[in-house]
Amino acid sequence: MFPLSLSGGEPVRRVLAVGCHADDIEIGCGGTLLTLTRASHDLEVIWVVLAARDEREGEARSSAAAYLASAAQAQIEIHGFRESFLPYNGGEVKEVFQDLASRIDPQLVFTHMRDDLHQDHRLACELTWNAFRNHVVLEYEVPKVDGDLGRPNAYVPLTAAVAEEKIALLHEHFPSQTTKHWFDPETFRGLMRLRGVEAVAPERYAEAFVARKLALVP
Repeated sequence: MFPLSLSGGEPVRRVLAVGCHADDIEIGCGGTLLTLTRASHDLEVIWVVLAARDEREGEARSSAAAYLASAAQAQIEIHGFRESFLPYNGGEVKEVFQDLASRIDPQLVFTHMRDDLHQDHRLACELTWNAFRNHVVLEYEVPKVDGDLGRPNAYVPLTAAVAEEKIALLHEHFPSQTTKHWFDPETFRGLMRLRGVEAVAPERYAEAFVARKLALVP
């Protein structure tokens, strides 16, 4: 698969990453963020988690700091909404997105996939598009028991080292999740390997996204 690079575009300097729960961003686009922060010396990342309380808030903050260690600027915002109840607090959650849109103008936004079967994830995607209508939005995937993995159309190849670092950081910073049957290296490595096959990634691994709208400017 040949990557497409259009000349004359402005380098990405500001990224917004939205996740509902403490480990969503890391699972969905952690390798991509590790890659981006190391490729750009002036990248600013705004990292927003909507539902993380108590122990999970601590995990979210430590993990975000680790993934963003190479970012020029890192802004980490953790909200305390109740997990799995976001649609029932929709007005308050929407206010978070409206506030973000009033303060920041990211060139690239990562958020949940629209067709995700988790109700929190779907709401986050809807409100992301509502607040950031004129932005490049990439929707990431989170594997789980629902069996709702889709057909992505955008890929970021990862080096083998970054893929392994992503896995190691997940297990280092989320001890509360390691007893769950799906939270293991095989799950994360297997999905990155599958997407690497689809992307013909040079080092075999990739993360995948849905890009619903793109404007290509030569």
